[in-house]
Amino acid sequence: MANPKPLPLFPTFDELKDMQLGEYPELQSFLAEGSRMRDWQWGQEFLHYIGRNKSEHTYIRFRNEVERFLLWSFLVYEKPFDEYRKADILEYADFCWQPPQSWISFHNADRFICHGGAYHMNKEWFPFRLKVPKNQSNANTDKSEPNKKKYRPSQQTLKAIFTALNAFYRHLMNSELCQSNPVMLAKNDCRHFLADAQVKEVRRLTEEQWQYVLGVAQTMADEDHSFERSLFVVASLKVLFLRISELSERKDWAPEMSHFWQDEDNNWWLKIFGKGRKLRDVTVPPPYIAYLKRYRKFRGQSGLPYVGDNSPLVEKLRGQGGMTARHLSRLVQQIFDAAHEKMALERGEDHARKLQQASTHWLRHTGASMEIERGRALKDLSEDLGHASMATTDTIYVQSENRRRAASGKGRKV
Repeated sequence: MANPKPLPLFPTFDELKDMQLGEYPELQSFLAEGSRMRDWQWGQEFLHYIGRNKSEHTYIRFRNEVERFLLWSFLVYEKPFDEYRKADILEYADFCWQPPQSWISFHNADRFICHGGAYHMNKEWFPFRLKVPKNQSNANTDKSEPNKKKYRPSQQTLKAIFTALNAFYRHLMNSELCQSNPVMLAKNDCRHFLADAQVKEVRRLTEEQWQYVLGVAQTMADEDHSFERSLFVVASLKVLFLRISELSERKDWAPEMSHFWQDEDNNWWLKIFGKGRKLRDVTVPPPYIAYLKRYRKFRGQSGLPYVGDNSPLVEKLRGQGGMTARHLSRLVQQIFDAAHEKMALERGEDHARKLQQASTHWLRHTGASMEIERGRALKDLSEDLGHASMATTDTIYVQSENRRRAASGKGRKV
């Protein structure tokens, strides 16, 4: 039997807040069948709660999972999810492990397209996405698409599925809409979870790769001053352990130069609005100050920030205000690409390969890992990273231990 075609259920949070189903004719028609409307409204209420009380990033993550779950309930399982037991959730986990190929795409797409005063489903959108490796997507020689049959969710993705659905059921129980939460019982028996005692892939740059990135960024800035901004962003992400979102302008937070501040002992700090809507102060080491001064000089500002300096932390070259995370990511990717090209030419592709795979978040991991190797106290690093638990920071320490373990293992002989 052919798998029914899925359609998007929830728009962006801004659109969800004032959503009128009459403006979504295809969705309204789809929900008119059976108990779909009731279940969709429960999902809408939960996501509205998440979007109002959590970050936009959390809303997007939970929307993806609740949407897929409801589509499976509506189109595949055809059973109201408030009647589910552990076995039903395990059935859903099996579905996510190997979804129909007709539900998988290779790229992100908007869910709805506004046309003629109404929001219509985007035919390019699908619930699951098979990520194409960056080095493969950039390759000019091989234009063949990856095989959808090879789609498998990672352990991290499986964990995200259960985390979102657990929160969904708990919300329904707190609202007295559902009598039980079968998700956590199912997680313990999910056959797709692995007891993982393996060495994790380290998503960080080596010291040599980082020096190429920094050197290329400095050279580009020396030759073309418009790249001063890129140099500042790259240095900030690595040295201050920042997420790309923490440098970007958001609806509820605009990073400003005045967020750099100096205490009574002349130590510099940067105030960050981070994950979980939490403020933290990150230590700013003296060597970084030179990059801050250089960027401010390019912008025609005084050497160091001052109280009340409400200029954007990272400024648009055209227009006013700060920059989005997507735009900042493009700046960093441009530096990665140039560093990869230079390192591959000078040191060979084997040394440069990871620069093709790197993302902005690798700079945060690179800086933190190097601090662990320098001998910095785990508690202090955890505070700078904004981790809720030192156990999270400890994974970085484990990565550093694995590097030493690997080095010691190289002495073996055949």
